[in-house]
Formats: sequence, C-alpha cells, structure tokens
Amino acid sequence: MERNLFFPEIRGSFGFGCMRLPMCDGKIDDGCFSRMIDAFLDAGFNYFDTAHPYHGGKSETAIRDCLVRRYDRSRYLLTNKLTAPYFSKQEEIRPFFESQLAACGVDYFDFYLMHAQARGNYEKFRRCKAYETAYRFKEEGLIRRFGISFHDKPEFLEQILREHPEIEAVQIQFNYLDYEDPAVESRKVYEVCEKYQKPVIVMEPIKGGSLTNLPQKAAEEFRSLGGSAASYALRFAADFDRIAVVLSGMSDFSQMQENLDTMTNPKPLTDAELKAIERVRKIFAERNPIPCTACRYCIEENHCPKEIRIPELFAALNAHESFHSWNSGFYHEVLTSKNGKASDCIRCGACERVCPQHLKIRELLSKVAEAFEE
Repeated sequence: MERNLFFPEIRGSFGFGCMRLPMCDGKIDDGCFSRMIDAFLDAGFNYFDTAHPYHGGKSETAIRDCLVRRYDRSRYLLTNKLTAPYFSKQEEIRPFFESQLAACGVDYFDFYLMHAQARGNYEKFRRCKAYETAYRFKEEGLIRRFGISFHDKPEFLEQILREHPEIEAVQIQFNYLDYEDPAVESRKVYEVCEKYQKPVIVMEPIKGGSLTNLPQKAAEEFRSLGGSAASYALRFAADFDRIAVVLSGMSDFSQMQENLDTMTNPKPLTDAELKAIERVRKIFAERNPIPCTACRYCIEENHCPKEIRIPELFAALNAHESFHSWNSGFYHEVLTSKNGKASDCIRCGACERVCPQHLKIRELLSKVAEAFEE
C-alpha cells in the first residue's frame, strides 16, 4: 500500500465514512458493521469519519461498540466534527466535544473538523470562537489535527483559509458529476485548496450512491470498459494531486469489498475512461436530476416542522424522472404514510438555510407534489 503523501499516520488514501451504516430493523447492524470494519482494517486502511448528527448520534456509539472496544487505539484513526446546532455559545463547545469523546469511547480524536462550513453558519462559528476553542483542544492533546468540512462557493473557502491558516485539511464534496456543476463547483473549490496548499479529504465521491445506480445509457459506457460504476467514481476522486483521503459511506459488506478492491491499489484513469466519464456527465446533465446527496441536514434537528422526508422524496422523484424506476410511486406512498407529504410544506425555508447543496427545496417539493400527488 502506498504511503499517504500528506499525513503519514493515514494508511493508504481510502477512508470509511460512517454516515450510511448497515441497518437492520431500523437500527445499525452492529454485526455487519463489525465485519466491514474487520475487512477494512485487514486490507491495511485505518481512517474512520463520523459526526454527531450521523444516524442521530448512533454512528458515534456504533463506532465505540464495533471499533473502539474491539481494537487497540493504534490500529485506527478517528475523525469527528463540531456541528452548528449543538452549541450556541463558546462555553457550550467543550462540554459537547467531551460528550463526543465519551460517545466514541476515546481520549482524543485524530482529526477534528469544523462541520459543513458555509455562509449560513460560519458567522456563528466565528462569534462563538469555535475555531480558537477547537485549536485549544489540539494544544491540549485532545485532537491531533484540525480542519474543516466545506459546503459553499470557492471564494468563501478562500476567505476562511485566509482567516484561518492553521487549518490542516479541508474536506470537500468531490465527484465527477459535481466537478463542473455550477451549484457545487467542485473543481474550483479543489483549486482553492491547491492554491493554499491544503490536503483534501473527499466526501460524496459516489454522490450518495447516485453514481452507482446509473441510467442505462450511462451504465453502458462503463460496462464496455469492464469496471463497475463505483470504481470509476472512486478512481476519479483519487486521481488528483492534493487528495489525501477518499471517503466512502458503505451500507453493506458487498459495497465494502468492491471499494476495497478498487482502492487498495487505485490506478490512474486512462484516456478512454476519462472520455467515458465525460460522456456519463453529459448524460446526467441532459436528465437534470435533483443533486441531493441525502446528507439529511434539512431534516435533522427538527429543521422541517412538517416532518417531510425531503431527501427520500427527492430520491423518489429522481428515480421517477431520471431512472424510470417502476417502484418510485410505491416508494413515495411508503415515505408519506407516516410522514409529511411534499404538499404539506409551509415554505418556512428552514431546510434551505442548512442545505449544503443550496437547493431550492421549496420549489423542488412542489415538483414532487406535482409528480406524485396530482
């Protein structure tokens, strides 16, 4: 396995994102998660990423039960994040941080990130001196490296990096669909990281699974080359000079095995593969699906007063419009049987204020209602 060029403590360039863990009967499947952890570590990798909102706080405790209690601390690296809804003043940051350490069962975090930095929350982080407080944790040995995860435009990232040169890593959304997408601007955001010489941690390389469930025409582009859709997405993300880690959120063992096969020795993309990716990008652009990554920020912490399952409804509409999925109507009925319908939206805008993709959620919910309710 190749040495990590930016962080020698990280083994390889592949990370286990713990945002979409395996589920059974509505709960995290600890047995499956443990087997996935075993395979990941046995393959030589060691980087795990979580945050308190993931699985409503259960990601952290699952990591404690399935990783921390089963392996020596030297076997793994653990990243956690400071998320805006969990503090309102500087004095609340340390107790929250200590609760994260306790939930995960560790004495320190290897990486600690200011979570989902964007114009909508950065002022709160600045007002509460969150960066300074977290950096104090580093001085105390409670975190080893300090960074941010980022969801905004490149010029705003440049502002943050100017104001906080102490940042050691930047986690960004980066995949071949978002590379030139005007809403995400992954390429330009990455180029800001290059300019400031910051190592990049990639999130959403498979865009919440969207790049595995391809339209038939797009799938044929990759099938003719012999590799899986997921493998091309991961290799695209890994094939840039400042990429330190590519995270993948895996929800079953087969996904873990496929990704390990790809990332144990990731090969640079060939010209033919790059051209295929460009053709797939054009196919998606023609279909124009909703670019939702199902991060669930819009519905965590009661952001939706009508309890509308926004990411799932968008997935149903994407399946309906882009993939011609036969069961999208049935899926919509299941989703709305015990939760709000799109037409229940009161247009308060709380969801839009926290959306990392800056989607016009209220308008898009109207389209969902048109597709499924009329």
